[in-house]
Parts: sequence; C-alpha cells; structure tokens
Amino acid sequence: MAYEGMIAETVSISGHNGDTISAYVARPLGPGPFPGVVAIHHNPGWDEFYREFTRKFAHHGYAAISHNLFQRAGEGRSDDVAAKVRAEGGIPDAQAMGDTEGAAKWLRAQPWIGAKVGCIGSCSGGRLAFLYACQTKSIDAVVELWGGRVVMKKEERNPRMPVAPIDLTKDLSCPLLGLFGNEDSAPTPEQVNQHEAELKKHGKSYEFHRYDGAGHGFFYYDRPMYRIEQALDGWKKVFAFFEKHLRK
Repeated sequence: MAYEGMIAETVSISGHNGDTISAYVARPLGPGPFPGVVAIHHNPGWDEFYREFTRKFAHHGYAAISHNLFQRAGEGRSDDVAAKVRAEGGIPDAQAMGDTEGAAKWLRAQPWIGAKVGCIGSCSGGRLAFLYACQTKSIDAVVELWGGRVVMKKEERNPRMPVAPIDLTKDLSCPLLGLFGNEDSAPTPEQVNQHEAELKKHGKSYEFHRYDGAGHGFFYYDRPMYRIEQALDGWKKVFAFFEKHLRK
C-alpha cells in the first residue's frame, strides 16, 4: 500500500478581470501527474463542506481546486458572506465564469497536473459548472449536482443572469454527468426532463441519474436533506465518471 498523504492549502489566483481571489487546493503527495478537478461551490458559500469536498478528491488521487466566488463580498464567516451576496442579488454569471477559468488555468499551470481536468459543482455551483462547460473548451468532463436554474423562466433572467444555461446546450464541450433528487423543487423533475431532452436533441454525451427519496442537496451530510444511500451511490457514479474521462 502506498502511503496516503496530501497537501492542502489556500492560494491566491487571478480571477475575472485579473482580480485576485482565494482558492483552496488539495492534491496527493508526490510528483504526479494527477488529473485535475475544479470544484464550484454552492450558495451557502465557500464553506467547510467545500474544503472537505476538495480534500475528498485529493484522497482519491486528483488535484482539486475550489475557488472563492464570493471573495469580493469581503471576509468573514462563510454563511455571513453568502447572506450578503444573496442580499445583493447574487454574483454575475460572467464574473463566475471568469473566476472559474482562472481556477482552471492555475491548475493546468502546475507541474504536477496531468493532461485532463474536469469540473464539478452543486446547487448554484452545478448550474455554473454546466454553464462553464458550454462556454469553454478548458475542461474534459463536467459533473452537475442538482443544478438549479439551468432551466429558467423569462422572468428569472436579469442583468446578472441574462441567459438560461439550457439555451447553450448546443455548445456543451465535454461529457456531462448529472445527479438529481426526484423530490427537488430546484430543479424539479420536469425541469430535469427538459434539460435531458435538450441534451438528446443536440446529440450530447451525458448520463443522468435520478434518486427517489432525495431532494435538493442530498450529499450534504451536515444538513437535514442528507440521504446516505443516495449520496453513497452518487459518489460512486462521480468517481466512475471522472475515472473514465479524466484518467483513461
């Protein structure tokens, strides 16, 4: 058995418009090369869950980075900063895309990174992960965990979120894995159906898995919505998907 160790630290990277933002990075010990994963955090913020999320990928042999989309709202407890961001109407999609591209570029520039990099996000981060995969060719696979507002009503669009990600499906640049709870209201099962129909229409490489008995955020072990059986199966599917598309 090889010794299981990792390096985890906070670094500074160049985000949207060259702004300096923080990112949490975790990777196995050793020279690599390791496949990479960019993790886009959810609306509760750049929080403890996403630190553990990032280290989980390192434990499984990936070099992972989780960047702070809420950096510009100031320092403080993640839930306080997230509340401030929500009160201001959220962050612009364009800014999130710039920050995510900065994270991907930083990761690809490291001497221990391999040839392939994937992206994953949950909740609002799932939406942004899909949006990013439709607006870049920087990644080789994407995982969308219960992404809300991939399908958007006209009245939900605004200057910060001017485009519904589903409308960009034709530009999806890599294979997609989607995990959803059938008791979720954002996205609803009907919205997931629309999402899947659009992927089929454009002949995209994807796989969707839907879970009975689960709603939104069923991976979140620190919240009442956690569903252990569905989460364990979901993680197996995430790692099988990345194994297929990032290692082979």
